[in-house]
Amino acid sequence: MRILISPGRLYATAGVNHLISQGLDIRPLLSRHLRGDWGDIGDDDKLANDDAVRMHNDRILSAYAITPDIKIWILTDEGITTILLPSEY
Repeated sequence: MRILISPGRLYATAGVNHLISQGLDIRPLLSRHLRGDWGDIGDDDKLANDDAVRMHNDRILSAYAITPDIKIWILTDEGITTILLPSEY
């Protein structure tokens, strides 16, 4: 799959940085997000993301379950992509 969106500036929150220090590789998740694999979100949210890609506006949110207890969100909005835990939103 080709890249559908540019990440722009890339940020990770403290919680995600902690997981990275514990060995989590976020690159595959970021790649999925940029290629339009929105992960574990509902169909309405997937459609909203697809519309945002087509219109080149609005925020795009992906969610990926790492374990049953850990989920990572990736949010792209206005040229900034932030990787975060839901509790950090």
